[in-house]
Amino acid sequence: MHEVFVRTKLRLLLWVCALILVAFSPNSAPAQTAPAKPLTIETLYQPGGLAGRGPENVEWSPDGTQLSFLQHQDNGEKRDLWHVDLSTGEKKILVSAEKMAALAPDINSVQHEREKERRSRYHVADYLWAPDSKHLILDAQAQLWLYDLATQTSVQLTSASDPSGDPKFSPDGNRLAYVRKHNLYARPVGGNTEKQLTKDTGNDLFNGDIDWVYAEELGVRSNYFWSPDSKQIVFLHMDETNVPTYPITDWMPTHPIVDQQKYPKVGDPNPVVKLGVVDADKDKVRWITLTSDPDVYIPRFGWVGEGVIWAEVLNRTQDKMDLYFIDAKTGKSRIVLTETTPGAWIDFEHVEVQFLKSSPRFLWPSWRDGNMHLYLYSFDKQNPMAADAKLERQLEQGEYEVLGIKAVDEKAGTVFFAANKDDPRQTHIFSVQLDGSQLRALTREEGQHLADFSDDGKRFLHTYSGPQAAPSVSICAVGGSCTPVWRARDEINEYGLRAPKFLEFKADDGTTLYGRLLLPPDGTTSGKIPVIVHIYGGPAGQMVKKDVPDGFDEILARKGFAIFAVDNRGTPGRDRKFSTAIRHEFGAIELKDQLTALDQLLAQFPQLDPDRIAIWGWSNGGSMTLYALTHSDRFRVGVAVAPVTNQVNYDSIYTERYMGLLRDDKAGYEQSDVTKSAGKLHGSLLLVHGTGDDNVHFQNSVQMTDALIKADKQFELMIYPNKTHSISGRDARVHLFTMIEEYFERKLKNQ
Repeated sequence: MHEVFVRTKLRLLLWVCALILVAFSPNSAPAQTAPAKPLTIETLYQPGGLAGRGPENVEWSPDGTQLSFLQHQDNGEKRDLWHVDLSTGEKKILVSAEKMAALAPDINSVQHEREKERRSRYHVADYLWAPDSKHLILDAQAQLWLYDLATQTSVQLTSASDPSGDPKFSPDGNRLAYVRKHNLYARPVGGNTEKQLTKDTGNDLFNGDIDWVYAEELGVRSNYFWSPDSKQIVFLHMDETNVPTYPITDWMPTHPIVDQQKYPKVGDPNPVVKLGVVDADKDKVRWITLTSDPDVYIPRFGWVGEGVIWAEVLNRTQDKMDLYFIDAKTGKSRIVLTETTPGAWIDFEHVEVQFLKSSPRFLWPSWRDGNMHLYLYSFDKQNPMAADAKLERQLEQGEYEVLGIKAVDEKAGTVFFAANKDDPRQTHIFSVQLDGSQLRALTREEGQHLADFSDDGKRFLHTYSGPQAAPSVSICAVGGSCTPVWRARDEINEYGLRAPKFLEFKADDGTTLYGRLLLPPDGTTSGKIPVIVHIYGGPAGQMVKKDVPDGFDEILARKGFAIFAVDNRGTPGRDRKFSTAIRHEFGAIELKDQLTALDQLLAQFPQLDPDRIAIWGWSNGGSMTLYALTHSDRFRVGVAVAPVTNQVNYDSIYTERYMGLLRDDKAGYEQSDVTKSAGKLHGSLLLVHGTGDDNVHFQNSVQMTDALIKADKQFELMIYPNKTHSISGRDARVHLFTMIEEYFERKLKNQ
């Protein structure tokens, strides 16, 4: 979730995140002037959206003197690689758009929908800094080029017929490793000879490469790491031989093309994983055995220091995780820390160990006191495996959630982290000392704050957006001033985006539920106002955040609809009890909270029409839409986009984390299967899915269609050929959201 990855620092794709927020998470900001521009669905999906295209692929140079990022030119077709000189604050083009177009084409030039989705969803980088801060690696359509910044010239490093990806320099900068056809390769940066380090054949054995389910559900972005001395690589080996496949069909050619996707569904065999260590010179692999249980996950691993590896091993039910230390030479291992979460799960969105460089200590986030907080552990530097890791202290505490460790300034003894302290609808950046003192907020303005720190923790790239502020990007010195890098167009005032009302409700057990309501503009409606409930409702999405208002909500509101959303129990950003209330059961508690909040809303706002209520959502929101239409009679209309209709259709890691194992809770899975309730459908339904969806398979909507037909229930169906889970692209988005708007007009406006 979400989004903190293995020892490699994931750089924030700042404006991509902002666009996602604009598209899916309506929030608040008052319009201060009359709108200067017409707001339409077409303008929502113009290049750059309402606010324009901001920095992408942001990276700090290894020497800490520069910050680089890609940014599209005004016409939206080409992008330059810029850098900011941190000593002067000057912003210049590092690599021109013409050269970038040739060496690292924009993702929009990728024609294959699933590859485009993979690169955007999993943040595949277009360039990589060399350790000397004088060269870059550019990914030119899956071939790697070394670009010399001084001479503005490039040298092609790979030219194989198969793509090369996930490049990494050795720490000394002398060698480059990469993955090709599920095997690891390495080559001298200044030489012409590459060495194949692993030599498996076939498509079922992965060495350092990542399969779909680890990328999607465990947030894995790389599966290999250089040793500190640049001589070895530790990598994850995945055997997918027994993982079932799902056929994804391209129906457009005369003779359809079928791609067999490896996809473990609930109860299926998962990839069998183990760690290997390979010498970069000798291509000799030493395998490491950590546990006798073959049905485990290894979601995170890396190097503690010279000769010592760390690895996390997670059980299949995802309520117990062991931290291992491993002798890289002998393969000997020891569990130094075990984290258990009885009645809950390991929250991988936020649990990310971080080892300190200057001392034998590490930071460990945990839900153990009921909220996600940071804990400091130490170990014996001379003999790391001599004893269990020792808990030194909890660094901070309170009724809030730590959302991720951002950096550590080890010289100053300061930890930087994101948290939703004081308001779970906001994200702020905080610091605390390693001794647990001096908890401080670095950001204060209401809204969402993202931070990407330099390696030394002295500076951070700050992205801010809020109810009254379109996105902006600045470089800030910790405790000092900020230098603007980019500011979005003032979409709030230019298009007249208005703030919803932020509301609070009570669940039946007294738990506070946060909601928001956007009413039609004053004077535009007469009589009772129909209501559209926008829902996600699941553990991977929070709908109610204090952020830039949503354009589609405003469009619907101007049509005379009231737009309502509430985060039920089971959604993220709250404490362990709140988040895990839905364990072993999808649908029932979520719907109960939605209806409870809806009743309180109608009592508070009598101008709303209780007889004309619609519900719509995407992914889990689509699932909840179907559940609501088949388990209540409160909704006249529903639109379900890309829903899971039977939980056994979805992948093993995500579903079993929340639902448990199928063999242990068949009843829970059966009650969450909305196809079994098709005969109870109440109201009008529009069902939408992309045929190329490799996340929530099109199979789900096919099964729902079959169940509705057998139940003699009329409904409408829209499919998007070859589109993935996001149904991306301007044409598809304009078509989809126009259809949703017209459906509400047709089905909800009539008395």
